[in-house]
Formats: sequence, C-alpha cells, structure tokens
Amino acid sequence: SAGFGGCVDLLVDGVTLLNKMGLTPADRPHHHDFIENQVQLAQSFAYFFAPGAAAERFVLNETLFSELVEASRDIPGNRWTVGGNAPVMAGRMATEGCDVLLGGSFSPDFTDVLSQHITVAGEEVEEPDIHLILEYPSGASWGQYTSRRANRYIVHSDDHNPYLSSMEDFASKLEEFQPDLLVVGGLQMMDNFPFRAGERKALLSRLADLLSSSRPQIGVHFEMASFVEESIMEELLHYVVPHADSLGMNEQELPNLLSLLKGTNITVLSDPNPRVATVLDQMRRHTDAAAEGNPGAAKVKALTRLHVHTLAFQAIIVTRGSQWKNTMSATAKASLTANRHVCGSNDIDTSKARLIMDDSFSVSRQEGSQRILLQETKPVNCWPEDDYEICVAPVLVCTEVYQTAGGGDNVSAAGL
Repeated sequence: SAGFGGCVDLLVDGVTLLNKMGLTPADRPHHHDFIENQVQLAQSFAYFFAPGAAAERFVLNETLFSELVEASRDIPGNRWTVGGNAPVMAGRMATEGCDVLLGGSFSPDFTDVLSQHITVAGEEVEEPDIHLILEYPSGASWGQYTSRRANRYIVHSDDHNPYLSSMEDFASKLEEFQPDLLVVGGLQMMDNFPFRAGERKALLSRLADLLSSSRPQIGVHFEMASFVEESIMEELLHYVVPHADSLGMNEQELPNLLSLLKGTNITVLSDPNPRVATVLDQMRRHTDAAAEGNPGAAKVKALTRLHVHTLAFQAIIVTRGSQWKNTMSATAKASLTANRHVCGSNDIDTSKARLIMDDSFSVSRQEGSQRILLQETKPVNCWPEDDYEICVAPVLVCTEVYQTAGGGDNVSAAGL
C-alpha cells in the first residue's frame, strides 16, 4: 500500500520554458526556500541547473504558477504523466506484479489511467494538482550556465496534497487490504506550505498514529524527497522516521538528513556525483545514528534497511536476520530499473548506456579500506559488515534521456 497524494506531471524542456517566459538567466545563482516571483525562479533554477542537482520548490505566487503552466501547454514535445511519489511507486509495483492500495485524492481522468492492480482510497477531486517538471539534458546551456548532468527542477503550487486528505479513507481500507508493505511518500508537499499554526504537526501526528496502529509485521518504507524547511525535517524525524523499517533517498537527501541528525543546518546542495565510499560512509553514519535513536522521539521500530539511489550506482544496506531478503537481487533490480525508466524502454540497449562508476571502489574513505573491483560477469557486490549486509550495483546510465522525473520512485519501488 502506498500514500499520500499525487498529481499530474507536466514535463517540459526547462530552458525552453524559461526563455518563452522571457526570464533572463540570473546574474548570480541564489537558493530560495520557496518562489514568489520570476527573478527568484531564475536565480533558483540557475543554482541547481549548473551542477545538475535535483530540486523541488513550492511557488507561493499562484498567478506566476498559472502563467508557467499555460506557457508549458504550448511547448512542443511537452508530456503529461501520472506524478507524485505514491502513484509512481504504486505504478512500478503494479508493473512488477503487486496489488496496491493507493491513498490520494484524484480526478476520474487520473484514476482511469492507473493500472487495474491499483485500488484508490481517497475522495474524488475535479481538478488535480499539477506539478511542472523542468527537465534538462547534460551539457544544456542557459546564458552563462551549462548543466553538468541531466536532471530536473520541479515547481508546484498544490492545494490538496499538503493536507494528506486521503489519510482517513486510506486508514479505513488498510485493515481489509492487509498489505505486506506500507510505503509513505509525498510529504515534501508540506514543505514551506502556508499552513495555519499547528496544522502540519497535527496532520503528521495523525500519520504517526496510522503507522503505529498498523500490524508490526508490516514493513514501513518512507521515501524521502527534497526538503528545505528545517522545521518539517524535525517533525518528520519525530513523527515519521521512527515508524519506518526502511528509508529510500537520493544523493542530495542523504547528507540533508545526516546534517539534521547531527543538529546542524540543512545542506541545500550536495555533490550530484558522489563517490561510492562517501555514500557508504554516510549510510553507516545514518544507521549508527538511527540505532542510537533521535532524542525527543520515541523509537518505535528499528531501521533495518536503507536504500540510496544515485545516478552512477545503487547502494542498499540491510540488517542481517531482518525481514528484508534478496538484497543482491533488489540492488540489481534497482539498477536495471534506473536505465529502463530514464531511457523509457523495457529493453536495455547497451549502446545507449554508459558506466559512470569507476572500475573499482573503496568501501570507505578511511585509510586502508578494502577496494572492490567491478567484475563485468558479476557486477553486484555484497559483503557483510557488523550486523549488516551491504550491496552496491553500478547503473547502466542511460545516455538518451527520455525522462529523469520519477526516477528515484521507480528505482526505490523496484528494489522494494
């Protein structure tokens, strides 16, 4: 089962859209927590576009957002797809042969295009929330900026999703559905949203009640996303993360979470192409921190699985003897799904793929750490360490990009 919310994604070429809106490239890139006008949009886009880093921002100015959507409708090559963490993960799981209960408030048109293996819980709405996905390839240029890798910059101005409006209906259908796994995503829609005082905390507290009332043998996976507001990160650490057996995130979200666990400021921008050793060390630090527990939050469940998806590789760490099985297969599946999703094809064409990962990697940045050679005949490497098993798989990175948006959700769901 997967929640919460969903949207219709409108995918466009980012540079084409900004040019069409008459936005001139910003003199200097600048990070904004949310977007209020065209200048801030240009500065924020430039900030993430040059390094090729994934980002998602709330547009407080509804007029600006409507203008962006209207301009996007006329751009040749634009595409509409089902969007949102929960529907995309549900879609992947349905494709892989699962039956899924999906929590979200969708329009009838939206529900019609979902797989028949998906049952929707939540009231119908007339107008779905639209998310605008500004995609760009590697080496794209906008004014003086050139992107270092393909990625996307997302803007939204949601009405329904921040309120987790499907939660009650989802909770009532959950009992009868009896899932093996409960996936929580889409909570970044609450980031920087203008709630009334205490409203967001109350919603997350209700979600915590839902998670704690589910049967203990149900696995709970929380898919992280782009968060910039420290207060929501703190609330997630208090209300959601303690209930999760499993966490999924990308190379931007892992250092973000770690900095918060350490009690320092959120890291807005991290290396979009990190080394394996760096990510594995961060994952170890996270599992250690999770084992110690978050001060001020009751630890309900032990974190027994962490999946980090990056452009170049997949890394999964699981506690040995936990309910998570087939970790080597899961890591391989995640890697192949990355290529299939980004290239937009079930057949993997190696002439449209390349390895970015080096032909060997260190398991840690500590001196004297073991180096593992990449073997073409057995590309997924797994090894035991303390109470854990760690697996790393290189990704056959798609060179003819169809879409990057939804990559993390597809990869995470396939691994699960």
